[in-house]
Amino acid sequence: MSAAGPIAGGCRCGAVRYAADGEPWNRTVCHCTDCRAATGAPMVGWLTVRRDACRFTAGPPAWSRSSPRAERAFCPSCGTPLAYRADALPDEIDLTLASLDDPERYPPRDHVWVSRRLSWVALPEGLPAYPAARDDA
Repeated sequence: MSAAGPIAGGCRCGAVRYAADGEPWNRTVCHCTDCRAATGAPMVGWLTVRRDACRFTAGPPAWSRSSPRAERAFCPSCGTPLAYRADALPDEIDLTLASLDDPERYPPRDHVWVSRRLSWVALPEGLPAYPAARDDA
């Protein structure tokens, strides 16, 4: 568990809640077309935690296969996007920054897939920006 306590969040209506222990990594904003299509947003903020340290504490989310390589969780009642699981990374789960109870606690550290960024989205100065996934940079 981090010094400030567990990571906690959930959907807009409160039907689905989650908690995660440990320090997150990959605090990022993704501009890929899959994230945009799955959320209806121009970009999505994420943080990564260990899958075995993350648990849904109220109501199960619905899961949908969003691509041949990953699935996404959302609230079946209000539709809030909550999580992302990549098949190739079975020990990790990404949580949407906006669904955190305290998103200010985990500001993003970089931007990924900026090659897919919408032309009217301005990137802030001072954060690294990768044309594709961080591993492909």
